[in-house]
Amino acid sequence: MSVDADYCIVPLGDDHRSTVQALIEVSWAGPMIVVDGRLWDTRIMPGFAALDAQHTVIGYICYVLHPDECEIMVLESLRENAGIGSRLIETVKATAQENGIKKVAAMTTNDNLHALRFYQKRGFTMRALRPNMLETSRKLKPGIPLLGIDGIPLRDEIELVLTL
Repeated sequence: MSVDADYCIVPLGDDHRSTVQALIEVSWAGPMIVVDGRLWDTRIMPGFAALDAQHTVIGYICYVLHPDECEIMVLESLRENAGIGSRLIETVKATAQENGIKKVAAMTTNDNLHALRFYQKRGFTMRALRPNMLETSRKLKPGIPLLGIDGIPLRDEIELVLTL
């Protein structure tokens, strides 16, 4: 467990998974997410939760360990600019290194300029642009909207990577 004065980071276990899943339901329109044309179930992914002093979930991250990299699948901080997202990423980076993995990847969409800024400020670089990938994603998850943040057409996936 990683502890800060205002919050701590704990492995995502049974005691907080239902709360995190309820947040994912709202933010990601259900437990299933689509990344790079593949459907993933967040209910079975490992992850971490950020808890405040009252043990309320104030952020979470879920990831998948692949043989050659760790892929961040969902990340959300409920208190912006408090360092929660950064600490969650640092915890996943440490997990990757403990498993002998030297790269961490993350995916976002073309409308999410906040995420692009966030990841790049933490050393991630753009590895791939997948134009019109959301057309494929909508076939797997029809509820994905046509318009994203600030009314930007939701079309493309952008993959970022960090070498550890």
